[in-house]
Amino acid sequence: MDEYKKILQITAYLLEYPDEEWRQNFAECRAAAENISAVQIRDVLKDFFDYVEQVGAREYERGYVRSFDFSQNTNLYLTTHNRTDFGKQSNEMHEFKQLFLDNGFDLKNELPDYLPAILELAATVEPEQSKKILETARPKIELLRDRLIEAKLPQVFLLDIILSQIAKPEVTNK
Repeated sequence: MDEYKKILQITAYLLEYPDEEWRQNFAECRAAAENISAVQIRDVLKDFFDYVEQVGAREYERGYVRSFDFSQNTNLYLTTHNRTDFGKQSNEMHEFKQLFLDNGFDLKNELPDYLPAILELAATVEPEQSKKILETARPKIELLRDRLIEAKLPQVFLLDIILSQIAKPEVTNK
């Protein structure tokens, strides 16, 4: 698997709900992160894994719920952050759904604007298409990043990684 896709998969994993299955995969994902050749990204991921271990699984889960499940400002559903126009939100949701359908995927159990799902999609398609998917989501990711900064949430560093991957001039297989 190329490094670009691995980075997207690891950040998607770290942004998912930290349930029992998530905790079971923690060591494996951490090991994958330690093999990232981009030093800055590898260090940020290592620090994030260290943070999760330091606060403990249950406390991390409680913080995750407070930050993402009970907050309109910082949840991971990208179309909900500026809900002043429900028609616009509906159109944006449709655009995200179309990204999945255009790439041969259909979400059965998740809304198409869920950031980890978008990252997983981007990690499964060809690099050029991945960039298009992430470019579509970029303004919403940037808005969420700003909100995570305001809330002083550590996941902002994961969004920085995602945005750095979008900004790369070209995607290479490593």
